[in-house]
Amino acid sequence: MSRLEAFATADAAAAAAAQAIVDQLTPPGPKRLIVTGGRSPGPVYDRLTQTDLDWLRITITLSDERFVDPGAPDSNERLVRERLLRGRAAAAGFVPLKGKCSTPAEDAVAVEPLLRALVPFDVALLGMGDDGHIASLFPGAPRLAAALDPDSERFVIGVEVAGLAPYLPRISLTGRALFDSRLIVLLTSGEPKRSLIERVLTDPAFAPPVAALIRQTRAPVRLLWSPS
Repeated sequence: MSRLEAFATADAAAAAAAQAIVDQLTPPGPKRLIVTGGRSPGPVYDRLTQTDLDWLRITITLSDERFVDPGAPDSNERLVRERLLRGRAAAAGFVPLKGKCSTPAEDAVAVEPLLRALVPFDVALLGMGDDGHIASLFPGAPRLAAALDPDSERFVIGVEVAGLAPYLPRISLTGRALFDSRLIVLLTSGEPKRSLIERVLTDPAFAPPVAALIRQTRAPVRLLWSPS
């Protein structure tokens, strides 16, 4: 099982995450990257835009998305376009999760074939909520076990009710897609999240959604943490 890597500052953790991603995307051939929304990944994206990667052969998608217009403040796609898909990285391909359908479930069905064509991913950068959720897979959600199952038939699902603010419907990758990666980087900060991860590492009975990620055996996981 993975161990928690503690960094003195958020900047140092972001630098480590960016370097881990670059290492996975540098070898020749087409590469596929999962990225995430939230506050933590912005500095990682800023670093990636300055790298000499061959972005033309890299395809990027999201771990999850809010069911909002791509230009809305709560859109993860907006964050990725503003912080990652610029400079050299603007040449990368991008597969959005939010489409033009009328419900998250319909958008999930529409994008499913595109996600199936991308696996395995070379690297996935993920965050974690204070409740231990990953992507938009929240504790207590209906059919959560199926969504986290690495052998699930679904790669993408609609999430009608979010477990934390903003309480917006979502589209989320499942464990089947997330865990089919050559490396997963989980970037977190703050003492509550450190305590939660350490409990997952030491208490087999404690099973928030992130536990499925940490305990799965298909992809190596790096757990990067900083105090703030």
